[in-house]
Amino acid sequence: MPGVLEVTGTMELAGRDLGKGRETVRLSRRLKAVAGMVTKGNMVCDVGCDHGFVSIYLVQKNISPGAIAMDVNNGPLQAAGEHILDYGLQNYIEPRLSNGVEALKAGEADSLICAGMGGRLVIRILEEGKSKIRSMKEIILQPQSEIRSVREYLRKEGYRIVDENMILEEEKFYPVIKAEPAGKAGTEEMKAPGGQNPAKGQGAKDGRHTAVNQRIEDKYGPVLLEKRNPVLEIFLHREYDLCMEIMEKLRRNGKDERQEEIAGRIRDIERGLSYFTL
Repeated sequence: MPGVLEVTGTMELAGRDLGKGRETVRLSRRLKAVAGMVTKGNMVCDVGCDHGFVSIYLVQKNISPGAIAMDVNNGPLQAAGEHILDYGLQNYIEPRLSNGVEALKAGEADSLICAGMGGRLVIRILEEGKSKIRSMKEIILQPQSEIRSVREYLRKEGYRIVDENMILEEEKFYPVIKAEPAGKAGTEEMKAPGGQNPAKGQGAKDGRHTAVNQRIEDKYGPVLLEKRNPVLEIFLHREYDLCMEIMEKLRRNGKDERQEEIAGRIRDIERGLSYFTL
């Protein structure tokens, strides 16, 4: 697709022909939250692009000057290519078959998006593409599972979580994480072990960042907790009610082997909820 890689993250966004007369692509609230994390002017690499709608949205809204929409499967990639043509954006978005970021060249993208996939796959993509991804300005992740593991990986690999959101859509909770490599120009110095802000909830009122606080932040999100995200609060209350229900059944049935596990989950939920009462 000629021309797309000549677009730079600093080019002027105004005055482009973005397919006049075509409707703006509609995104789910989850994907709109993902797109909303992208810094304006950044070239985007969307890994696991599915049908390419996030890339289309970013270009239509003049958030990104161009995008590379990647998928490991031919079917979704072909659909993405057709949608890109339908919206007249073939000069701005390039569909590219790729396992993770294998087909990405160094310096082609400023922002990485990995959305709608399991946490283990997200970690694998980040790990296998480490040399390319570390040079990017930001990564935006929306893992569907193993969310704690994703945050732990980011922390241990020297990323700072700079923004988070949580969306409740069709009775499902979707966390969105934006992270930057530690030491990036314009970011604050690390304030605590792992690069996150000191915990502000239960057990951290004296400002110390303990292993317990770190676990709570990894589980529920340092920025979500700091901002007292209302959807996270709903999630924690639902988890609390579910765990209490499970605990009551275990007690009635005389099953002791899982009670300590559930009790531990309840304690962590209570610590998470304590952020909302300060």
